Amino acid sequence: MKTNVLSTTPQMIRSRIGKICVSITGSTVAEMLERAALATKETTFLEFRLDYLDKPLAALPKLKQFLAEQTAVTAIATCRRAPNGGKFEGTLAAELEILSKASASGFYLADIELESAEALKKAEFLHLRETGIALIVSYHDFKQTKDLDAIFKRMEPFEPDFVKIVPTAKSLTDNVTLMRFLERMNDHSNIVGVCMGDAGIISRVLGVRAGSAFTFAAATPGEETAPGQIAARTLIETYRIDQVDAATKVYGVAGNPIRNSLSPLMMNAAFRRETVNAVYLGLQADKLSDLLTLVNEIPIQGLSVTMPHKQEIMAHLEKTDPLSAKIGACNTVLRAQDGKLYGFNTDVAGIISPLERRMSLRGAKVLVLGAGGAARAAVFGLRDKGAEVHILNRTPETAAKLAKQAGAKVVKKEAVAKTAFDVILNATPIGMAGNKAPQMLEAKDLNTKLVFDLVYNPIETPLIAMARQAGIPVVAGVEMFVQQGARQFEIWTGKPAPEEEMLRVVLHALKQKSEEPEAPAEKPKAKTKAAK
Repeated sequence: MKTNVLSTTPQMIRSRIGKICVSITGSTVAEMLERAALATKETTFLEFRLDYLDKPLAALPKLKQFLAEQTAVTAIATCRRAPNGGKFEGTLAAELEILSKASASGFYLADIELESAEALKKAEFLHLRETGIALIVSYHDFKQTKDLDAIFKRMEPFEPDFVKIVPTAKSLTDNVTLMRFLERMNDHSNIVGVCMGDAGIISRVLGVRAGSAFTFAAATPGEETAPGQIAARTLIETYRIDQVDAATKVYGVAGNPIRNSLSPLMMNAAFRRETVNAVYLGLQADKLSDLLTLVNEIPIQGLSVTMPHKQEIMAHLEKTDPLSAKIGACNTVLRAQDGKLYGFNTDVAGIISPLERRMSLRGAKVLVLGAGGAARAAVFGLRDKGAEVHILNRTPETAAKLAKQAGAKVVKKEAVAKTAFDVILNATPIGMAGNKAPQMLEAKDLNTKLVFDLVYNPIETPLIAMARQAGIPVVAGVEMFVQQGARQFEIWTGKPAPEEEMLRVVLHALKQKSEEPEAPAEKPKAKTKAAK
């Protein structure tokens, strides 16, 4: 049991902790302790979000007992006030009392917001320091990433044991701003820096490599204490954060949206199986210019390009393979040894291969839904195999342009039910998790021998379900997803792709998602957010 915290030093704490601190939440102390006990299986470095409790001070005796029994645990006490993004509605004096008493309850560190530290009298802050607990002074910006050096200068007078700066990434390049700051601060070994938000996932994985003392993680999915926070097990197993070093090559899937993409799970599993020192990240790329800046700054060695950038990125590549040039869309980018970016299209192989296992495509009559990047790959690939291709798209002009380029035909919605097809292939995002757009076809329109939906998440899309009900054989999008991903892996690494492992992890994840209970309707958002 820790009886004298006056000897606590940053160096001693650094010797006890790893790269991940798990944030523990709970509406009751019992719930919090239950989650903490489970979290210790992943890491013994825990942050207790006391501001999630109705009466944090009353919870300290039970937390003290837990920490006395769990001697390997290094714990942070955080009681963030509502004005600074937390849930604690009490006064500054009440926050100070809770953090001061945390030392005697077995906590090694206390996290106090910069705004609270600045509002305290010098004697009050000194009293907190005299308890012997190591202090983290933290700053959170829920809107943007701005002058991080100026924030650091505001923190310096408090001489904290650890500095924590957490801005919000509104763009991918905000991660670069944070990581460059961490690199500049390499003389200050006790700085923690991550970006919040979907675009900030990069910093949560690569920040430690750039110089962050550690990063924060959720105990489990659904228990995040900040936007973009990753579950501890995902950081450990999928991203292998303990193995990320200066030699680790960085790859990613770039598009909008990418929140539900299983590419990081699949590709990181492939890297792990083939012992490739690489990590693959989700890159929420609203603008191509933002993505290209990130690619050059990190630098990123390869990209899986998804909607809506498959066509636009072509103009920014040194050269593409003939297939990409012909289609006018690229889904795979490689940084070659000369440092330049080269493009490939693996979508075609991912689409054609599953179909050819089931039928001869020469002379086959195929209806393609959509006219974007994936649809272009399908139309050109099918035409190359001698198929007769018809295109249905909500914007007829785009369909007509693609049909003219590929030697295909445009079909109107009212003609679909009257026409017999060998294959109906969905190359739109309709049916994808999170996509609420109405289906392009109804059950009466499925006059076909086979339905192929390129959407893989969920595995049972509305179109696939409709086809099954009509007794029509189907090809699930997971086949295409794994095939195109396997070809990407081979382009990047020069190694044969572990297709069975890639398929296994994707199917397992999709099965888990399908078994999850439906999320309850969202409650009205509070004025402030809890943060880490």
